[in-house]
Amino acid sequence: MNNFTDYKGESRLLMPGQLQAPPPLALYVHLPWCVRKCPYCDFNSHAVRGGNAGGADTDIPEQRYLRALTRDLEQSLPQVWGREVSSIFIGGGTPSLFSGAGIDQLLVTIRTLLRVSPLAEITLEANPGTFEAARFKAYRDAGVNRLSLGIQSFNPQHLRALGRIHDADEARAAVAAALELFEEVNLDLMYALPEQTLSEARQDLTTALGFAPAHLSAYHLTLEPNTPFAARPPNLPDDDAAADMQLMVEETLAAAGYEHYETSAFAQPGRRCRHNLNYWTFGDYLGLGAGAHGKLSSHDRIERQARTKHPQAYMDALSETPGPGLMETRKLTREDRIFEFMMNALRLTEGFDPRLFEARTGLPLLLAEPALRAAQQRGLLLRTADNIRPSRQGRHFLNELLQMFLPGD
Repeated sequence: MNNFTDYKGESRLLMPGQLQAPPPLALYVHLPWCVRKCPYCDFNSHAVRGGNAGGADTDIPEQRYLRALTRDLEQSLPQVWGREVSSIFIGGGTPSLFSGAGIDQLLVTIRTLLRVSPLAEITLEANPGTFEAARFKAYRDAGVNRLSLGIQSFNPQHLRALGRIHDADEARAAVAAALELFEEVNLDLMYALPEQTLSEARQDLTTALGFAPAHLSAYHLTLEPNTPFAARPPNLPDDDAAADMQLMVEETLAAAGYEHYETSAFAQPGRRCRHNLNYWTFGDYLGLGAGAHGKLSSHDRIERQARTKHPQAYMDALSETPGPGLMETRKLTREDRIFEFMMNALRLTEGFDPRLFEARTGLPLLLAEPALRAAQQRGLLLRTADNIRPSRQGRHFLNELLQMFLPGD
């Protein structure tokens, strides 16, 4: 047994590996359909048949899927009973293909079955190609209070190269409408796109900043396995050009007053994404929907969950006679806990309080000491008595830093 000091500085006697209290709980809901699969996307998303960019007349089985989500949640209640949900994130796919009435029905069900904080952040991802002002308003009226728009670029050539269903004018119109309805709006941008120049990347960022959104996510395009881009790679900027774009993004957003608080996330002061911060501080989250992943903690274990991946199989599994929607449940080993905590927390520019490691993993930080020391010696990590964070070099070579915490390394 160990004398355990929790994140608030209180001391308790615990068995090794036990948690004094479960971490904050979030909810992720996956809506897996999209109008067309983008060639760079490796998410669990499935193109609809018979639909259009506006989302009308698609063959999405909205009501059947919502019933499956309800049964999935009902069966998951014993695992989260009594715990308050601090944030909800509805992702995809393209959740904005669902009707406003469908999103309202989903959120009513969630609030009926779970203790949702009255101050919960509720995010919905939307595609500008499915933009309708009335639809956005219906989402707001249903209780969504944060909209995340997948812009990626405002350049027509780059939008075509990425296989996006919207054009530059639709992107601008969707952003303007979102900002009229929601105080909290995130814009997703990508850089290092096929044939993209530094000047074009800067223009995308300048256009986005002209709207002054609360939050910006700027992602480096990567070639993910099992995607069309991986099979037939486009002509991408070289490493030096991509590094120049990354530096431009960081410097431009800093000059505009945005805090670079996570690898790809930038926010105006006080406007950080609370749901994603819960991931990065190794909080818990229940994942519902086809292919959704989750992480749930109890006093003596931390488990990873994965739902059945294909939407049809997921709905079949949760049909009239409720069956298991889970495809996999895996208990994290001691080594898993160390790596997964660092994989998340070291994405944070400001790093973490060392006591948070013990509070969220149930393990003494001493177990990670060899990797921490090695990373510090290589200039990838900065440490003080009350903070551990990646150095600037560590942020730019994050994969190298994280690999040092892999089991066996």
